[in-house]
Amino acid sequence: MAQIPIFPISILFFCFITFFQASSASSKPTGLSMKLIRRDLLFPGNLTTFQRIRRLVQLSVRAQNFVSFSSLNQSEGNVLVHLPLRRVPKDLAYVVEFKIGNKPQTVKLLMDTGSSLIWTQCAPCIKCYQQKTSLYKPRISMTYRKLPCSHPLCQGGNSPFRCHNNECVNDIRYGDLSQPTTPRTKGVASFETFHIPVDSSHTRVINDMIFGCSNDNSDTSFENSQISGILGLSRGPDGLTSQLAKRGIIQNRFSYCLVPFHDELKRPSILRFGDDIPRPMNHYYVELLDISVGLQKMGFESIRGSLIDSGALVSRIDENTVRRNAYQEVIEAFKAYYDKKNIRRKVGQVAEKFEVCYYNKAGFRDFATMTLHFKGSDYLIDGKYMHYFSDEKKGEGYFCVAVSKSSKTTLGAWQQQNMRTIYDMNGSRLQWATETCANDHSP
Repeated sequence: MAQIPIFPISILFFCFITFFQASSASSKPTGLSMKLIRRDLLFPGNLTTFQRIRRLVQLSVRAQNFVSFSSLNQSEGNVLVHLPLRRVPKDLAYVVEFKIGNKPQTVKLLMDTGSSLIWTQCAPCIKCYQQKTSLYKPRISMTYRKLPCSHPLCQGGNSPFRCHNNECVNDIRYGDLSQPTTPRTKGVASFETFHIPVDSSHTRVINDMIFGCSNDNSDTSFENSQISGILGLSRGPDGLTSQLAKRGIIQNRFSYCLVPFHDELKRPSILRFGDDIPRPMNHYYVELLDISVGLQKMGFESIRGSLIDSGALVSRIDENTVRRNAYQEVIEAFKAYYDKKNIRRKVGQVAEKFEVCYYNKAGFRDFATMTLHFKGSDYLIDGKYMHYFSDEKKGEGYFCVAVSKSSKTTLGAWQQQNMRTIYDMNGSRLQWATETCANDHSP
């Protein structure tokens, strides 16, 4: 399978999704669209928009201790497959909701564009975490059946499933395998009917969708939540996108446009598949070559192993670039930029844990941009999306450079606001263009 050089598309994107539109059936691939709703917006309480954003930023900082790793192929005799997952605190977890089975049972799955398996907890359990929603019961569904060991997805060293004790099984471990405990799910690869809402009164029924009926799960961080499993969207043959494309329902690509966080309560973001994606822009193979702050190009030879990670709220910069600390040099460039403009630096750590912050200056709007120089194109991040703006009522307000250090350079969701991003699974292409995402309406 073709791989994008240097810059693997390994993304974790956690959202609550309501399927709300699918193009009418036809003989050619059509499209599908979904609303993306953060779970904290479903249960907003009395938080203001600023308080909500501050909480997301603080949770994002805490979540940095968990890192993504590329999947590892296992030998044919081993029934274990490794895929990436970043654990996210419960308040920042989001789910997709739909029904499965001929007697429809609701499942709520964490959306993950970094892995492909669709799985939900199944009764009876060997070891299941406590979930607030009802467990899926395959025994009461006449459309449920197990994937046979003779199925192509259960044969060969690169297949997502393995035949073990005459059953086709899924056994996946997520995260950093060097840690003493990592999330893991085990179960039986199966077929089931999916009921996907098209609108408030219509549902699209898709038979024989492949998923993992998981009855042995541990360390998932889903304990006492409504999440019953994971919805995988990566390009593996068992992923939702790949399965829908194989059936001719959609083309094998998906896209999203993230509405700015301050506007999120007004309009949801939209995840689109196939023909529901706007006309594509010029495509680029994305190898990150260099970074600029304002007009100052840093002069890095290359930035190793970059990721697009919409599950990371703010972007992160590699502090271990070959022979150079890219993160520290970028931070120093931001400092030099604001020092020249006589903007007063805020001393001491802020609640959001950003390293470089400044006090607001009346009338100042000339915030520094940051540009990611990819092979073939530049990704320009507007100054208002390169910074976090405090709205404190007591004392002086401040703004911070919204980046953090890490072992990989990662483009986070904060810096993807008002940017149309398209993932073309067939051509291994990433495409983007600036867009007013609040205008991306549902039909």
